[in-house]
Amino acid sequence: MKPGTDYIGVTVSFFCHDGKGNLLLHKRSQNCRDERGTWDIGGGKLEFGETIEEGTRREIREEYGCDAEIQRQLPLMNVLRTNHDGKETHWIWIGHIVLVDPNQVVINEPESMDEIGWFRLHELPSPLHSNLEPEIQENYEHLRKYLE
Repeated sequence: MKPGTDYIGVTVSFFCHDGKGNLLLHKRSQNCRDERGTWDIGGGKLEFGETIEEGTRREIREEYGCDAEIQRQLPLMNVLRTNHDGKETHWIWIGHIVLVDPNQVVINEPESMDEIGWFRLHELPSPLHSNLEPEIQENYEHLRKYLE
């Protein structure tokens, strides 16, 4: 059984910033299951037995090879997709704003990301992952406090 399709999945995501107003995004590689070539924030499935904070820190280490300071948990969101590779999906999204040291950030999963970049909230690259725009809009005021 697969989370998100056979039952509701739980995902942790993170808006990583450098403390100087820059947001970390990565470009999804051609090996990703969907939305290849789009810019996205990091995230992944919460593992059984993990706390939300442990899962967030684990995913950041796996993707960007660095430690992070979790500064704020964002309001939960339902992520419902009606045609994701021909299937409906349902995830509970738990987002965070986290501080990372940009000198420690690396592409730690080269099979799933082609490049990383630092961007201002009002100057994001294109195209963005389809879920990223609603996540930013829903949490814009929280993000602005840390990024502007």
